[in-house]
Amino acid sequence: QVQLVESGGGLVQTGGSLRLSCAASGRTFYAMGWFRQAPGKEREFVAAIGDNTHYADSVKGRFTISRDNAKNTVYLQMNSLKPEDTAVYYCAADGSYVSTDYLEYDYWGQGTQVTVSS
Repeated sequence: QVQLVESGGGLVQTGGSLRLSCAASGRTFYAMGWFRQAPGKEREFVAAIGDNTHYADSVKGRFTISRDNAKNTVYLQMNSLKPEDTAVYYCAADGSYVSTDYLEYDYWGQGTQVTVSS
């Protein structure tokens, strides 16, 4: 059974940092990514990793996605956090290719809340 389990969310002040983790089990994936969804908004792409890394413009230079293949885990280091980064962050995985479209991902974690206070 495939599972993606996120951890690392929480409450942080503006300018602070958090590191999210997503541990996959049941199989390995070529592409893994992070999406986020704020209340009343659509789920949006944040970052993804395959052979290369990809970032939304809104997080470029502040967030870093990385992976540890030995642990089958992907990370999202978030620095210089802003109130507009507040959302539920979801880990996603796909065996085929990297995409910025959440509809292309087959597997999802349960989500972890990130709240940035001003």
